[in-house]
Amino acid sequence: MKIELAGYNVDTEILEHLKTGKNEILTPETFSAAYARISRSSDDITTLRKKAREDVEKARKSNRIIIFEMGHHSVAEHAVFNFDVIGISRLALEEIEKFRLASYTEKSQRYVTLKGDYVLPSEIKDRESIFQFKDTINVQNQFYKKAYLVLKKYLFSKYPRLIEKKGKKRLLENWAKEDARYILSLATQGQMGMTINARNIEHLLRRFSLSLSQEVRNMGEKIFDLIKNIAPSIILFPEPSDYDCALKQTFKNQWKTLSTPPAAFSEPKIIQFTPRGDDIILASFLSLHHSADYPKTLETIKKLSLDQKKDIFKNLFKKMKFFDTPPREFELPSITFQAFISASNFAQLKRHRIATLLSGDYDIQLGNTVPESICLNHLEKEFMHIIETTNFVYKRLKERYGEAADYILTNSHRRMVIMKMNLRELYHFIRLRDDQHAQWDIKSLAHTLLGQVKNIMPLASLLLCGKSDFEKQYQAIFKSKPTCPI
Repeated sequence: MKIELAGYNVDTEILEHLKTGKNEILTPETFSAAYARISRSSDDITTLRKKAREDVEKARKSNRIIIFEMGHHSVAEHAVFNFDVIGISRLALEEIEKFRLASYTEKSQRYVTLKGDYVLPSEIKDRESIFQFKDTINVQNQFYKKAYLVLKKYLFSKYPRLIEKKGKKRLLENWAKEDARYILSLATQGQMGMTINARNIEHLLRRFSLSLSQEVRNMGEKIFDLIKNIAPSIILFPEPSDYDCALKQTFKNQWKTLSTPPAAFSEPKIIQFTPRGDDIILASFLSLHHSADYPKTLETIKKLSLDQKKDIFKNLFKKMKFFDTPPREFELPSITFQAFISASNFAQLKRHRIATLLSGDYDIQLGNTVPESICLNHLEKEFMHIIETTNFVYKRLKERYGEAADYILTNSHRRMVIMKMNLRELYHFIRLRDDQHAQWDIKSLAHTLLGQVKNIMPLASLLLCGKSDFEKQYQAIFKSKPTCPI
């Protein structure tokens, strides 16, 4: 594992001084101190920044008072850090990307041919377990290489004309990689670039320190070591509170005596939604734009005929293009769904961070997602034999080392997720994930949800579809093509 501090924001005046050879303290803390004073000072912002630069120690003292004594943690958001995160497991990457208000760009297993690098969790100590772990990973990696070559040959023969077109040969190779990777373990090494502000780093440090994974705890320690001397006044709460420490165990103890039904794979389904979502959107428009009482306006909307409501939505959507986002009124109704998805699917789903995404543990009882191309090329039997071996070793590791056993599970193993999205976010999700260019696994999830949402909110979802289907959907509604945006 290697984590490097790639950069952080520094006042431009400091950068100008550095050009002249003048010594300066390089820290983003001066932004936090200067911006924190805006609300209580008559000085303009430029002057406040200058004062913070001229006396960094005073600025740091001010930050500590504002954050610790006054509780205004938001000033720490003005300090932003960039990290290179290299050589960590796919499992650990999932933990990093749970933080919503950060930016990540990750090495893709769909576009990069993997070389078999993986993380051996430090929790696994005895020689027999280490041998079993390594041997199983090696078998998985060998199948990945074999499957990639077989699938590439299959796709080249299936789409011979695409090979002649510029860039399409690479596309077919990527399709082969994305299906072959379903056998790769969650121990497979990855890398990412991460941009995150100081306030969220504190959240990260607290959560990571409570992790059962030594790799995740080590990540937190490395990140803290890199920034603690650069920004000591805004990283004040790196340790978890008593509440944080007790929360997980409290839940475990609470439900210990309750019997729960065993896990069983099922299709994605909506488990909760906002009733009369179409009416709620229309009522919010009407009440806000006419300063009308919302409950009374909602009653008025309910009395309209279906055709009247549909006409209103059609007028709303008339000039929409595939890249347009519905207005914020679409955030009022929401849907919550349950799905049992593969690790490969989850790797994409977790990128929708504005939504509420809750995930259970990977569970071998939920079975595995096997790409259709694996079956079509008579690789399924070998694939499933490797899965059986993986599950056998997983059970042995689980008895000895608990959570560390998860590293050996594959991208095909499943977990349960519960996800809540408002309709506006759902438009973004469906546009991207039910598109013809979307990866098949998450496309299947998105398409299943699309059908269910259209039954619940048929009017507000008139133009809910993947990007590639937008023109066809628009024509079906308006009997004409959408106007060209250029």
